[in-house]
Amino acid sequence: MGSHETLEHHEHAEHAAGHNKQIALLIAVIALFLAFSETLGKSAQTEAIGLNIKASDTWNFFQAKTVRQTSLRAAAEAMELQVAVAPTEEQKAALRKQIDAWRATVARYESDPKEKDGRKELRTHAESLEHERDTALARYHHYEVASAAFQIGIVMCSAAVITGMMALAWAAGGIGVLGIVFMGIGLFAPHAVHFV
Repeated sequence: MGSHETLEHHEHAEHAAGHNKQIALLIAVIALFLAFSETLGKSAQTEAIGLNIKASDTWNFFQAKTVRQTSLRAAAEAMELQVAVAPTEEQKAALRKQIDAWRATVARYESDPKEKDGRKELRTHAESLEHERDTALARYHHYEVASAAFQIGIVMCSAAVITGMMALAWAAGGIGVLGIVFMGIGLFAPHAVHFV
């Protein structure tokens, strides 16, 4: 091998090493964003699970109030029949007092703004929790897409190092930018893009 060929070989190796350093830096940046998207994704997933449990508990409480309300309403109606056949006015007054108490409880079970645990308030709260859960799930799905893009970008960078094809590194950078876009959507506008 002549000195000219050695010099060319050395220049080619230095050029390739320079590209490899750039690609390694790109891998590091993409991996950093991958770590962010994975962390945000797990956080959103955990939040969605917690909100789903809270919504389910609230709907269960709503159902329990409905069952109690129905039972008291039926008992009051049944006691109305007993008022007509009660032998004394004192017994009739006692039965009416109980009926009025049950009907007041039925009304409180329907709406209790003070305690915020009437059916009306529970429904509103459960629906609010479901909306928050859906938002957290939308964020989670966007972070998952971002993570996939970052992982593909890292694989393409690795292939660029092995093959020396810089087009793969450029494509990896573009896919990394796409991942950043999906992270941004997850952070700032999770309902902007819907997944089936």
